[in-house]
Amino acid sequence: NNNNNNNNNNNSIHIHRLHRHQIRSLFIQTEDTPNPESLKFVPGRNVLDESEEDTTNGFYATRADKEDIARSPLTKRLFAIDGVKAVYLGADFVTITKFATSHWTHVRTQVFSAIMDHYDSNELALLDQPEITDTTILDDDDEVVAMIKELLESRIRPAVQEDGGDIRYVGFNEGTGIVTVQLAGSCVGCPSSSVTLKNGVENMLMHYIPEVTAVEALEEEEEEGSAPPQEESKKEKSYEERLAAAGIPFSD
Repeated sequence: NNNNNNNNNNNSIHIHRLHRHQIRSLFIQTEDTPNPESLKFVPGRNVLDESEEDTTNGFYATRADKEDIARSPLTKRLFAIDGVKAVYLGADFVTITKFATSHWTHVRTQVFSAIMDHYDSNELALLDQPEITDTTILDDDDEVVAMIKELLESRIRPAVQEDGGDIRYVGFNEGTGIVTVQLAGSCVGCPSSSVTLKNGVENMLMHYIPEVTAVEALEEEEEEGSAPPQEESKKEKSYEERLAAAGIPFSD
């Protein structure tokens, strides 16, 4: 056990130096806790301001606490990491609890990145009101709409954003079973990637939600100077690889 602890500490020091080199003003340290599945991250600056929350109590959320997660942009970033089970925000630290099946080597590095991205964004760690986005599950959403939003947010959007694009929920027609989405970023103006994304999203939603019959993207105005067929083929393959990595099936 002592050898394992020494190895973990050595890895932590190495990663700390790496991130210190990347962002000079932010040096994140880690501290062990009595729970081997929990690690304390100390960024050297306030995490919660006094105006945000009672810093004595802090802020705690698990993956099931959707409303609480919606109040915290930082917590939302952290739960985007595979393996994170729970997040606790203290006055000047963040404690991450991982699933026992996950490894700190993977989780820790991504937590460093998420915390640094948070400070780069200048966002508050905690909002007075939940952040409302296109995939926020509202009180008047039925079960089908809630499931559509959940899949878009947790499975599809991360894969699309890795290639510089985004996909947003617009609406669901109960009568026809059609889901309407809007493509953004690098997805806009690329017909082949739009088709690939549509097929990937459509197949996933239809697989998990029988009420969904099709997915349609809002039409964008065509622009001059479209990509050559070979370039479009490369983009299409790239999106297919992203979707496949996220476990999203798509038709040939």
